[in-house]
Amino acid sequence: MVGTESFFIRTSGCNLRCWFCDTPYASWHPEGQVMAIDALVDRVHGEGPSHVVLTGGEPLLPAAAVNLSQALMDAGFHLTIETAGTIDKPIACDLLSLSPKLGGSAPDPGEHPRWNRLHEERRLPLETMQRLIHAARDFQVKFVVNDQRQFDEAAEIAEALDVKGGNVFIMPQGTTLVELDRAESWLRPLTESVGYHYCDRMQIRWYGNRRGT
Repeated sequence: MVGTESFFIRTSGCNLRCWFCDTPYASWHPEGQVMAIDALVDRVHGEGPSHVVLTGGEPLLPAAAVNLSQALMDAGFHLTIETAGTIDKPIACDLLSLSPKLGGSAPDPGEHPRWNRLHEERRLPLETMQRLIHAARDFQVKFVVNDQRQFDEAAEIAEALDVKGGNVFIMPQGTTLVELDRAESWLRPLTESVGYHYCDRMQIRWYGNRRGT
């Protein structure tokens, strides 16, 4: 829920390369410090929030992802995992936030031919996504949409995954208030007309397009 106080754990490293990635320090140029799982759990305890969001990069990519998620669950935290759904691991969480990458999300083939190819090969393993959904206590499927074509594609993927409207969230692509307002004028009515949830990019409205949001 928007506004719920949460502790974010961002893993470094990603197996995709979306052109619009807003965390290049966790994908194109991965950085960060190495921390033991026990130390991470202690850090969360020290900060206070009972909700934890495990995100990335791609949080299912690290070898310790399963152990980390289980440790957080065992410690009594409400855990949300934000994933592109391309990696199948027996992951424990309260809420799976699955974000399939749509066509047109790959990096420029001229500048990044290898990553363009890998991105397209990896971005939409429907069977893997279905297994993750079925294993989750609760789930949502979130699509970042830039135009009508992508909205239609998102609806097709939701149908292929057998996901009902109440579990589908549509988020506009954009990094400025002007872009978000322009997108909302046509995308919100369309989204709500088919029973999906419109998910604005509130972190940009509150803090701007900057690191740490």
